[in-house]
Amino acid sequence: MRRSLLAGISALVLAATAAGEAPAQAGAEWDDILAAARGQTVFWHAWGGDPRINAFIASVGEELQARHGVGLEHVRLADTADAVTRVVSERAAGRDSGGAVDVIWINGANFAAMREQDLLFGPFAGALPNWPLVDTEANPAVLVDFTLPVEGFGSPWAVFQMVFEYDSATVPEPPRSLPALRAWIAENPGRFTYPQPPDFLGTTFLKQALHGVLDDPAVLMQPAQEADYAAVTAPLWDFLDEITPNLWRQGRAYPANEPALAQLLADGEIDIGFAFNPGRASAAIADGELQDSVRTVVFDAGTLANSSFLAIPYNAANREGAMVLANLILDPAIQARAQDPGVLGFQTVLGLDRLTPEDRARFDALDLGIATLAPDEMGTGLDEPHPSWMTRIAEDWVARYGTAR
Repeated sequence: MRRSLLAGISALVLAATAAGEAPAQAGAEWDDILAAARGQTVFWHAWGGDPRINAFIASVGEELQARHGVGLEHVRLADTADAVTRVVSERAAGRDSGGAVDVIWINGANFAAMREQDLLFGPFAGALPNWPLVDTEANPAVLVDFTLPVEGFGSPWAVFQMVFEYDSATVPEPPRSLPALRAWIAENPGRFTYPQPPDFLGTTFLKQALHGVLDDPAVLMQPAQEADYAAVTAPLWDFLDEITPNLWRQGRAYPANEPALAQLLADGEIDIGFAFNPGRASAAIADGELQDSVRTVVFDAGTLANSSFLAIPYNAANREGAMVLANLILDPAIQARAQDPGVLGFQTVLGLDRLTPEDRARFDALDLGIATLAPDEMGTGLDEPHPSWMTRIAEDWVARYGTAR
């Protein structure tokens, strides 16, 4: 019964997708999903490096239990690739059911790797009752992950865009382009750095820089192996060679991740940092962790943007519970909570015009915080390159700059 129910949900989504329609809601089928999920415990493998995110996931778990009788265990990851490796190992061992990973917070190269190896259950996203609230027109990034169509094998739960965080007390006019940042670093040695690749945020900076040094960034939309990789990336290494001696600690050491970079800004060791969450600075200010003179800015030509997804491995032991979690994350009340800078400051994937007046009021009432740019100030969200670029440039960075000098 369980296999046929889940197969029916996927078939429903596939048929609607093939017809070019939004998937119809399978009311009876969803009731059966809820019934099967009750009593399950979902193991959500998600990055565990931010106390705010950990607290938010815990609060979602409490609501998941209260509403649906489904437990939630947050398996805290240092690297999402660890969860992917776990699923790969289980397949190699012939464990095609009862897997240890029920759902993964994922995107980019990790999502691409799982899709390429047929390691994901689905499509399922279009069958979620809250799916019609997702604004796929205004936010096409919820349908495409790093140039790859998601096709319902992941359910989006947050939209992100890179912003630079700066202390307005010491940087009254922040740089608004890569050439301007290059000049600012030269004029202010030791006051800028980035997390050490292959950390996700550090590699994001490399991709943003690569986008900025190219005359035609369209080449990044194709796999790296299909381009003249050496010629395309040569300007990036020239840029990094130039700025590295003027980085924090002369580029001989780097912060490990986003929290470590944020701490340098909070401690006044650097004047400009960055984050992929436009509301992170306001959330940190609200918690007293960051000076209230910090503000955010984007480049005039745009900054990288993407969505984060929940994906369910093909052999997940608790797929029904995972689907219930994915649907709950799209609940307007929880999405509004996530967008509250006092909680996370994440940007919602929902279309406000698709909400009831009561639910829309939750978002209208939010104070986004003194450091958060208004939506019309966020500028252009640049498409993420094909995931192969991220993998390749991270490896090359380690070879060029990752050893002690």
